[in-house]
Amino acid sequence: MSEWHCLKVVGPSADIAEEMAERQTAGQDHDASELVASSFAPARRTSVQRDNADLHICPCCDSDLVYPVDWAPVDGRRWHVDLRCPDCEWRGRGIFGQEVVDHFDEILDAGTSRLLHDLKLLTRANMQEQVDRFVAALSAGDILPEDF
Repeated sequence: MSEWHCLKVVGPSADIAEEMAERQTAGQDHDASELVASSFAPARRTSVQRDNADLHICPCCDSDLVYPVDWAPVDGRRWHVDLRCPDCEWRGRGIFGQEVVDHFDEILDAGTSRLLHDLKLLTRANMQEQVDRFVAALSAGDILPEDF
């Protein structure tokens, strides 16, 4: 029903890939001053049993960032889905049942929520840095009323 092909893509060194895999635990509250780059690194899986119910898992690199490029109904309970992995550039397609597509949609919604949360943290950290620079410039007398 679905066809999977893997193409080995030479990527970053193992050290960098391992560092990217060490994403901080989801659900922890972080102060903007505690943000580190690895907080935004993609999570990876080391061993995955390929299951059509796990459309978000790449069959080539085990990344959990696979997303739909296109999907369309085939009939009342089945969907044709084109998939892409942003980590290894794998592409696949298949026809999947409604339950599998519903599960995939829930995982995509959860991923969107995590992205929005990370965006808020990053925006807050950037704003804090800008405020700190502005306050430092005011304190140093580098900003005058005629600058406005």
